[in-house]
Amino acid sequence: MNPNVNKKKDFPSKVNKALDEEVESESDVDSSNEFTESRDKLYSSEDEEETAQQKKLRLAKEYLSKLEEEEAQKKEEADVLRDAVASRLQHDISEQAGKLTKKVADLCICPKVEDLRIFRGHKLPLTALVISPDDKYVFTASKDCNICKWNLETGLKEKTIKGGRKGTEDEHIGHTDHILCLAISSDGKFLAAGDMNNMIKLWNPQDCSFIHKFKGHRGPVTGVSFRKGTHTLYSCSSDKVVKVWSVDDLAYVETLFGHNSPITGIDSLARDRAITSGGRDKSVHIWKITEDSQLLFHGHDGSIECVALISESNFVTGADDNSVSLWSVLKKKPLTTVKNAHGERNGLGDEHWIASVAALQHTDLVASGSKDGNVRLWKCGAEYRTLSPLFNVPVKGFVNCLKFSNKGDFLVAAVGQEHRMGRWWHLKDAKNGWVVIPLKSNSI
Repeated sequence: MNPNVNKKKDFPSKVNKALDEEVESESDVDSSNEFTESRDKLYSSEDEEETAQQKKLRLAKEYLSKLEEEEAQKKEEADVLRDAVASRLQHDISEQAGKLTKKVADLCICPKVEDLRIFRGHKLPLTALVISPDDKYVFTASKDCNICKWNLETGLKEKTIKGGRKGTEDEHIGHTDHILCLAISSDGKFLAAGDMNNMIKLWNPQDCSFIHKFKGHRGPVTGVSFRKGTHTLYSCSSDKVVKVWSVDDLAYVETLFGHNSPITGIDSLARDRAITSGGRDKSVHIWKITEDSQLLFHGHDGSIECVALISESNFVTGADDNSVSLWSVLKKKPLTTVKNAHGERNGLGDEHWIASVAALQHTDLVASGSKDGNVRLWKCGAEYRTLSPLFNVPVKGFVNCLKFSNKGDFLVAAVGQEHRMGRWWHLKDAKNGWVVIPLKSNSI
């Protein structure tokens, strides 16, 4: 037998065997891969299904947590709001009851002369002024029949409501006689001015446009005051009566009788009440509007020229006998009186009669003005039974009106060469204008 032939026969079988082994091996690999892929796919599916469940659970927990946070926040906000409302109600109740008194007098520092800001702009003596509720503007009135609006920050006069000549009331929209008093509503929407022409005119404080005029008094309108938080206006006159007006309805409401001499001043706070000084009848009246009754007070030896409410329970007055008094609505006589409050001159105490008083409401700080060359600040003692001098601010001329800012950080004074109601004296050295007196204390 030829050995070569056998080799040729064996070769294909070996090759085929090798090929068969290789094919068999690839088949095994494919099967193995398919098994692995199936297994991985199965495990992967299980993992995905588990992850979805966990995700749902996680989202549910987050949603519940968010709801809890929102509810907790709402509860916290509700608690804060409830506390704020309760605090405000308590504040208002204390305020109306006259029990709210902040001690600020000892925190005030006498300003230096160079710190005073003096403004000129009226040709004749200033008679009245008011400060806007946001303390940004001051409105001044004068015997020149003009009303000026001043920007406190810039010191510039922004608007002027020009007056006209007496007798031209039908032709001129402004005042045609001396303006004696001003008042601004607590929301800053209305400015009221009373004049010697027996008239009250309403103006828009924003653009100083004319709104309406109230007729009814038979004498010069000596005082106007808005009830705090409302558009009810009280006015008093030398015709000895007080009138009540509804500014919202632009209508007259009623007339109150009781004084026996020309009324010199009026003030009001949140209650439906007004307080007036009766001049020569030496009386102060508190008018209870809704009860249709009044409280009567006597105490000064001279004519009571001005009055200002400190709270619903206490007030301050000034008289032409140079005295300043503190009162309680529960007592018919003053709790305390300071004689010769603005000093004597030539032995005549009444020569420096008190032309204006002001009170920083619900505090122990009051101020008074005369023609002695000083604005005087006073501290009210415990239960308003004492009145102690704090310091004097030099201001030359008749201090015809005083107003504290709403925040209590400054005081403004209307100054003139003459008293606002007449020409009993004429101070040639004085200049007509108004003064900003800073009360340097960050704690007020």
